[in-house]
Parts: sequence; structure tokens; C-alpha cells
Amino acid sequence: MTVSSVGGFGIYVHWPFCLAKCPYCDFNSHVRHQPVSQEHYAKALATELARYAEMVPGRTVDSIFFGGGTPSLMEPKTVETILNEVARLWHLPDTAEISMEANPTSVETTRFVGYRSAGVNRLSVGIQALDDKELKILGRQHSVSEAIQAVEIARKTFPRISFDLIYARPNQTLKAWEQELNQAIDLAADHLSMYQLTIESGTMFQRLYAAGKLEMLDPDLAADMFDLTQEITAARGLPAYEVSNHAAPDAQCLHNLIYWRYGDYVGVGPGAHGRLTLEDGTKLATSTEKHPETWLGLVETNGHGAISEDRLVRDEQGDELLLMGMRLHEGIDVPRYEQLSGRQFNPQRLLNLQENGMVEWVSNTRLRATQTGFPLLNAVIAELASD
Repeated sequence: MTVSSVGGFGIYVHWPFCLAKCPYCDFNSHVRHQPVSQEHYAKALATELARYAEMVPGRTVDSIFFGGGTPSLMEPKTVETILNEVARLWHLPDTAEISMEANPTSVETTRFVGYRSAGVNRLSVGIQALDDKELKILGRQHSVSEAIQAVEIARKTFPRISFDLIYARPNQTLKAWEQELNQAIDLAADHLSMYQLTIESGTMFQRLYAAGKLEMLDPDLAADMFDLTQEITAARGLPAYEVSNHAAPDAQCLHNLIYWRYGDYVGVGPGAHGRLTLEDGTKLATSTEKHPETWLGLVETNGHGAISEDRLVRDEQGDELLLMGMRLHEGIDVPRYEQLSGRQFNPQRLLNLQENGMVEWVSNTRLRATQTGFPLLNAVIAELASD
């Protein structure tokens, strides 16, 4: 067994810039009113990649993911430069999944062909809503017609596409969500990510909510929307393979599976995180400086923008595997959990969860959350992690 054989090995590249900051978003994204030097950022990303290649040499790259921010603000040449560097540093087979997040504005859509030529073979489009009024509330820079056109262009350009939607929006009804979800599936993506709107710290929505100017949907109605989402997607051939992600057979996002299966991944760019298994078996948690210009200066001075590289003890590894793996419909491999964490589940707590219909055994070795347990997943995980 090679060091990277369990869970896979991926590369995450963070592009932190956006045209505007969405009011619900707490990701590491920044608006710059003057063009950034893509050449400088591409060189810095290549520098960070080279450093991590020294730490985890000889790996086969299963996936590369360009996230953000808004990666579709990158020039295709920038993407090509980074992909060429990955191929130089590690083994990048033709079968590797190379994903990019994109917004469906007309300007960004014109770059799709360039991204495909650079090597991107999977596009994830941030649609978020199929209603123009709702798009404005969400602070999006595109219209429904632009979104539909972007999906049509993406479908002709890339072997695989996905797009995102946000539900449980203020004043949204169950019937309206049902219609919107069916419309989304009609657009013929083979992968959909559906996220329930939540109030995140530090966002504009959080400030509006605290001031009483934003009313969130009733939690029971939001739960009904979650249940309806599972029913409709399953009936239409896009069953959930993770709490918020739905896909046709063999169309799951390989890169995200690396996260959820607790594989290894290099994270480069401002605010990127990584998990790396070193040659001696040490599991390393890495993170980089969030502020783009500060990160750039660190890389140019030190050869990397890392602000922490922590060795994870066995308990931490077990907790992370549990936190990520229980999100999956396939669940977790319990012997692997026991090997990583050095402990077993509390038999009585596990039995209680089973008797209450929250978890179930898929086989003699795999445990997963049930449909009843998924909406209460945080509580289920906390119970499993307790002594």
C-alpha cells in the first residue's frame, strides 16, 4: 500500500478574487477594483506547489480543483501554467479530474473554451437560484437567462458539468422550491449541489439578521425542503451521495470525495487548507495566509505562504475522518477509523443511535447515517465521537 492509496490525492488551488462579495458568503474572497497581476499569482502558486512536491513526492494526482473566490476570473493561460506545473511535479494521468468553479456571467462564459483547452474537464457553475429577484437578493451578478446560457455552453464544452443552488431562502415556499429544483434537473447537469441558506459569521446577511432586517425561513419548512430535495433528486436519477451533493451514476465529484474519504490534498493559494500524509506516516494539516497580497509577499520572500503546519495526533485524525466520512451516503469504514484514532465507538452510544434510527450498518465494516440521521448529522457525529 502506498502512502497516498487510501482516499486518493488531490490538489486544491484557491483563487481569492471576486467581482463582488455575495452577502451570504464567508469564503476567503476579496474584491479588487484594479486588475491583479495574474503572472505574479501564477508564479507564486507554482512556487507553493513545488514546495509541497518536496514534502509529498512521487504521488499520482487523482484530481485538481480550482476554487475561490471566482476562479473563472483567471485567464486560461494562468490555469494552463498551473496545470503544467502540477504535471511537472507529480504524475498527472489523463484520467485525472480537473474541476473549476465558474460564475455564469457573460464575460466569464467567453473563457469556457479556453479553460477546456487548458485541460479543465469538469465545470461547476455557481447559479444559486433560477429566479431573477432571488438572484438580486443573493447579490449575484448574473441573470437567469445568463445562467441557462452558461449551462448550455458548458454542456457543449466540458465532458462533465455541475451547478449549485441555494434553498431555504427568505420567504421561499415548498412549491416554489419544487418547481425550481425540477427546472434545474431539466437543465441536464449530471451533478447538483444544493445548500441550505445559513447565516455565517462576518457576512452581510449576518449583520442584517442581527439588526432584524433579514428573516430566515422557519426551520421546520427548511427541513421539509431538505426532505423534498432527497425525494425529487432520487426519483429523477440524481440521488444524494453526500448531504448536499447529488449525482447521476459515476458522476460524483472525485475531488470532493477525496475530502470526504479523508484522503490527501495539497492546498495552495490564499487561505487554502491541506491534509498531507508524509513518508513517515505523519498526517499534516496545513493552512496559508488568507489576505492575497500578504500571501503573495510571503511566497515571494519565504517560498510559501503557509501560516500553520500542524501534526495531527490519532484522536484528531479519527475525529476528522468521522466528521467528513459520515457526510457520505456510503458512510465510513469503521476498521480504518479504529486504526487512525486508536479507539472504538462506545457500544452503548452506538446502539442508542441504531435503535433511534439515526445510523445503520451498510456491511460488516461500514457505518452510515440514515435518512433520519442526516438532518441531525452534527449531533450524530458528536455522539459517535464521545467516549
